[in-house]
Amino acid sequence: MTPYLALFRARFRALLQYRAAALAGFGTQLFFGIIRTMILGAFYAGQGGGARPMTLGETTTYIWLGQAFFYLLPFSANPDPDVRDMIKSGQVVYELARPLDLHTLWLTRALASRVAPTLMRALPMFVVAIAFFGMTLPPAWPAALAATAAMAMAALLTAAFATVITATLLWTTSGEGIARILPSLVLIGSGMVIPLPLFPDWAQPLLTALPFRAMADDPFRLYIGLLPPSALLAVLARQAAWTLALVLLGRGLVARGQRRLVLQGG
Repeated sequence: MTPYLALFRARFRALLQYRAAALAGFGTQLFFGIIRTMILGAFYAGQGGGARPMTLGETTTYIWLGQAFFYLLPFSANPDPDVRDMIKSGQVVYELARPLDLHTLWLTRALASRVAPTLMRALPMFVVAIAFFGMTLPPAWPAALAATAAMAMAALLTAAFATVITATLLWTTSGEGIARILPSLVLIGSGMVIPLPLFPDWAQPLLTALPFRAMADDPFRLYIGLLPPSALLAVLARQAAWTLALVLLGRGLVARGQRRLVLQGG
């Protein structure tokens, strides 16, 4: 594990240098967070006094959690641009020549690529959203600890999913098609567009069956208190099961892709 930890640390430190990009991303996410809270606030105001699965305050906090952890979540699960460039140019041969497992190498890159930018954006978003835009803290420390544990596991799950997408580059070097199809699916399925509790009852079994709920919705519900801290073990079990399944799928794709990969040049 030492080489992969060294790679994670090196990529993590390199990504921390992109402070201007993090600031720009923070501004963009803050803007869209304000727009989304205004839209859902108008929806709640026009709905009347009927029963709701979430209060307006819980929905507001849910939205700001999505903005704070935006880069950690599935929208950023497009193919790794560095790997895409290496496959296009043939430089992926250097990846193959290393005495490292290729899938684990790409998984480590994917994890670092999500954790580092998120750390630079999440804390300022929490400060601003709690101070000015109605985001609330967890109801108790157990809820905060449970949400933190679930979010850490969600990062690994999202990285495993992203590695599967990167592995498809061994068949299609551009990756443009899958990069345009997946964001819509994962954004809706993870609750980043509309909080999942607001979906109709008939859609809930389908949303639960997909892996995207475990990437965002479950940790957010633990934070808000819609799920009690005692539900953490069930959440972690679901996340671990999906992570294992995606890792096995990714390893299978990488192994098969390596057998058919042809490199030209010298």
